[in-house]
Amino acid sequence: MAYTALKQMRMINLQRFGQDVGPFEPELYGAGRTGSDLKSAALKFLHDRCEGLRFSPEREREEALSGQVLGTSYRPNQIPYNMQMDIDRLCLERELESFIDSGVAEDAYTVYYCFLKMFLGTYGRSSKMIELLSEFESNASSLLMKHRDHYSHSVYVFALGLAIYETNEQFRTTFQTFYGFRPEEDEHRAAAFFLEYWGLTSLFHDIGYPFEIPFEQVLAYFEVDRKKRGEGSMFLAYRELGCLSGMSDAAKEHFLQMFSRPFDSVEALLSYGIVHRLGEAYDITEDSLLDTIRHKPTDPDRFGYFMDHAWFSATRLYQELCEVLSVQALTEVHVDVLTAILLHNSLYKFAIAFYKDKTKCKPPLKAGLHPLAYLLMLCDELQCWDRTAYGRNSRTELHPMDAEFDFGRGMIHALYCFDAEESEKIGEYEARYRTWEMSEKKDAPPRLKAYSDMAEKEQRFRTDIEKIVDLGSYPLFITTFMRSADRKSKHTYLSGSSFLHMYDFAVAINGRYRYEGRESEISAEQLERDFDTMSLEYQLSNINQVKSFSKYLNAIGCFYTDRPVDFEMLHEFSQEQTAVFAPMEHARWIRAHRAMGWTAGNLYETAVLEEETNRYVLREQMRQHKLCMNGDFGELEIARHYLELSEEDQGKDWKPFNSMLKLIRKFDGLRIYKLN
Repeated sequence: MAYTALKQMRMINLQRFGQDVGPFEPELYGAGRTGSDLKSAALKFLHDRCEGLRFSPEREREEALSGQVLGTSYRPNQIPYNMQMDIDRLCLERELESFIDSGVAEDAYTVYYCFLKMFLGTYGRSSKMIELLSEFESNASSLLMKHRDHYSHSVYVFALGLAIYETNEQFRTTFQTFYGFRPEEDEHRAAAFFLEYWGLTSLFHDIGYPFEIPFEQVLAYFEVDRKKRGEGSMFLAYRELGCLSGMSDAAKEHFLQMFSRPFDSVEALLSYGIVHRLGEAYDITEDSLLDTIRHKPTDPDRFGYFMDHAWFSATRLYQELCEVLSVQALTEVHVDVLTAILLHNSLYKFAIAFYKDKTKCKPPLKAGLHPLAYLLMLCDELQCWDRTAYGRNSRTELHPMDAEFDFGRGMIHALYCFDAEESEKIGEYEARYRTWEMSEKKDAPPRLKAYSDMAEKEQRFRTDIEKIVDLGSYPLFITTFMRSADRKSKHTYLSGSSFLHMYDFAVAINGRYRYEGRESEISAEQLERDFDTMSLEYQLSNINQVKSFSKYLNAIGCFYTDRPVDFEMLHEFSQEQTAVFAPMEHARWIRAHRAMGWTAGNLYETAVLEEETNRYVLREQMRQHKLCMNGDFGELEIARHYLELSEEDQGKDWKPFNSMLKLIRKFDGLRIYKLN
């Protein structure tokens, strides 16, 4: 059993009641399959390899001595601490599964939410670091010549890394050996270590894009005549960068003790970190590399008139880690995370390996030199599918809409899928390519990015990756195919706002259960404090309720937005409207609880207990709820189940939304409108 704390609680309940009442471990996705595709491999990593993730033997001993459980469920001190850690891991497994199925930004959001809560201990303090990336991209990037999504992209990169670690024994052994783990003996500890530091590397490698976007906007504005950037181009450069590259006295002392040498800036620390890992293999010195790094944000004309978002990602994450974790908590592995991020965009390719310069080109990066940098560059290149195109040129190019992977037998087979509706464009390109093949080939071959890079005989996509990272031990095979797009699979509705409001919505919905009838008396700050007292599972339950809200509003002819629009505002849902979306919310709740291992039952209400207050504690420890459903069921069975509920229980599926309409006004800007 991969969720050992759940199993332990199950045995305790068996002794209590003389019957197996749970909690039960949800089945692994794809159980019995080869596990070599992206989804099943990534989820198997979380389900099996991460057993015991974030367990605390100290908390367990304290619970045994005091007789008081220290874990949080709906309220603090309701379940054992390690049981909470198991449920947190199950939350991450489920949210990653949802994201891989959909690829939508709202599902990427909950993966980020899980990771921040689990490994940085907070969401609110770090939220803007990731939310603003999505907001900048969706609102500003359409003005650029070339730009595609980096928010959902980063979660795909995260999943790819988990899948490669799970399926590729050679990379796994290389990583474990590099960081001092004994293969097999330390399997679960090594996997937990990898999850934390790979998560920091992959999920935050592009958070610096809000600094690159304004730079590109200015260039795009002055490239209307399609002149190439270069001498004579107007461009932005950044100054007063100490807020990102500066290092406190405490940090200087901390890293002096760690590396036995002084650093006066984050750039100096990262330069040392890169040379420490790659200096001998690539013949680079700290002085020359530091000069390059320091001029990245201030002199983009030295680098082909390009701004390197990786510089901002690395320095921004450094400052965030110092604030959230504290300087003293930073380790040499955190420096590896930051240098991997700094290397991934252009620094390694054009200032270290010179991978496109035949006279200066150096060997591709080996995993054993810097495993995190190696994996980030590999996964960053592979993840080119299902990315929203914002830039003007990007929207006219042909990018894969989907991908299928087979990581079996130590290889990577990537099948990139293109939209069959683009077959005419592909046919025209292939005709031009055949004409070029039959010519003297004095000119460069025609291209239809990114299709041509994958489908042409030169296999530019694969060969470029081979120049960046050493694939000698991990053979890469690229195939393309076409199929019709399922445009309804994204479940895109008219409602829309920032992710800041998704959190506000969830906080407001939770407040309904505590303050119904007293909404006007409660401050937004109190609502957030209440929300923060719940476990990750219950917070996600409210957030996922919000994620479905646009679907419910669409069903009743309404939408929400944070922009001023000329439509009638909705102040309260009518009975007719609630009759439409209440069964939909009940179905979502049933399926979500089933996925998290909850079962139907009311033993927590009927059992003889010493104190009545223990009934809710017992419910959380059994993970049993009277409104759940057991066995196999479909939409029809859920609909019947809803109709059989009491009027009071049916109200639980719609009353929160009416209270939320009152509470949401405490947060700025978001309103609900009627289409008619």
